[in-house]
Amino acid sequence: RQQHQKAQKARHLSGWRAFYRFPILLHQIIGIDPANLLVAVLMQLYEGGYVSAWFGSFIIALLALMLMSVPRKIVVTEQTLQIRCLLDITEIQLSEIASVRTVSRKEMRWKFPIFGSVGFFGYFGYFVDFRHLRLVEIYATEWGNFVEIQTIYEDTYYVSCHERDRLLVLLQERCKMANPN
Repeated sequence: RQQHQKAQKARHLSGWRAFYRFPILLHQIIGIDPANLLVAVLMQLYEGGYVSAWFGSFIIALLALMLMSVPRKIVVTEQTLQIRCLLDITEIQLSEIASVRTVSRKEMRWKFPIFGSVGFFGYFGYFVDFRHLRLVEIYATEWGNFVEIQTIYEDTYYVSCHERDRLLVLLQERCKMANPN
């Protein structure tokens, strides 16, 4: 009987983990499946005409763009912070960084994607921060270990990396060197 209760508890916990990841899965389904459904409907309505072909090509191009925008590295040089993607580099001058801090997953729940990818090889693009009513950029391969970077122009970036504490200390040191005031 005791083993049976342990087995039920283990099944309950494994179900809880799957449910915990459900919002990420929901974003993936909402982002991709409605587009495929619309392509199928257009194919049926226009019997494979140019409208459905154009829309299908647009979706494929959008997915290719998302694949090319996957964040790969964060590089801190003497002058800049570089967020390197497959085909793009976002550079932030260290002298323009106003503040750097770590952010918990709980704070990140107020971010909603406008243009970018959610769960499709990472999380990147433009998001709306409903808590502060502002537009932010997120570059993350995982939804956790976030560092918030705010510039003097009030632009906000969120990056994630496995060594976020090391990145935080390094950025604070380099920003002090870049801004002796």
